[in-house]
Amino acid sequence: MASPASGGRARQPSLAQLRAFAAVAEHLHFREAAAEIGMSQPALSGAVSALEETLGVQLLERTTRKVLLSPAGERVAARARTVLEAVGDLMEEAEAARAPFTGVLRLGVIPTVAPYLLPAVLRLVHDAYPALDLQVHEEQTASLLDGLAHGRLDLLLLAVPLGIPQVTELPLFDEDFVLVAPKDHWLGGRGDIPREALRELDLLLLDEGHCLRDQALDVCREAGRDENAPMTTSAAGLSTLVQLVAGGLGVTLLPRTALRVETSRNDQLTTGYFADPAPSRRIALAMRTGAARQAEFEEFAAALRRAFGGLPVRVVKG
Repeated sequence: MASPASGGRARQPSLAQLRAFAAVAEHLHFREAAAEIGMSQPALSGAVSALEETLGVQLLERTTRKVLLSPAGERVAARARTVLEAVGDLMEEAEAARAPFTGVLRLGVIPTVAPYLLPAVLRLVHDAYPALDLQVHEEQTASLLDGLAHGRLDLLLLAVPLGIPQVTELPLFDEDFVLVAPKDHWLGGRGDIPREALRELDLLLLDEGHCLRDQALDVCREAGRDENAPMTTSAAGLSTLVQLVAGGLGVTLLPRTALRVETSRNDQLTTGYFADPAPSRRIALAMRTGAARQAEFEEFAAALRRAFGGLPVRVVKG
């Protein structure tokens, strides 16, 4: 028996050799083994001999009447089956990866979107993509972008623009901001509130780190509000913010998609709408530029636009 190649890179057995040997080890019969894997007997015998030469051990004891595994052959046969099973698993994984909307999709969502859009997202995935393993992570924008950049997340649902070259945005819709005020507030019920009204109001905002806070501040700056005008930052979420408004501590801005959920539970609130063009924000999916699943994500964005069509938003044409 020849010894395995020495010097430089050692020769390695091929999958064809391992399949041939595993079939012989199972049947202990060359003709039956050859029939199982669709190989001629001479080719099968040659593959097993080549494997023995590569490994430098005798795997079979051949007689005129039967085939037996040597002690080394018994050990190698077990390893060969493990390798072939692992290769089969690898092929199945690759097959799943080639098929769209299968496997895991790690979706990051900002807190000012998650409670209001996730029901529609989850219904879509359940009905249209049952083989997709959707995993949702609710985090603030900076954390989501870090997760996307480092591969912890695959796709983000958040407010844009982000202005990051390595991130591609797939716009979904635009939604207006609505003024939420205590009951009987002088702006309640109006549909033509000028932005300039924000200059003197006691405005309640989310804590730092929320993109909605930054968007509200941008709206105030556009309205000409003095940056030193009173602003209270004391809420980590929209639900708390709305309760502070109901308690008479000030007013706030809510995106339209959050309005029904956050105001329907309290009769001490009133709402008002801004005159056109109303202040608004854009919601989009965001992915790594050049992502391997780009076509899948673009199709997902198109499906989400259709799913969000019943919301009080202006869907962006894809």
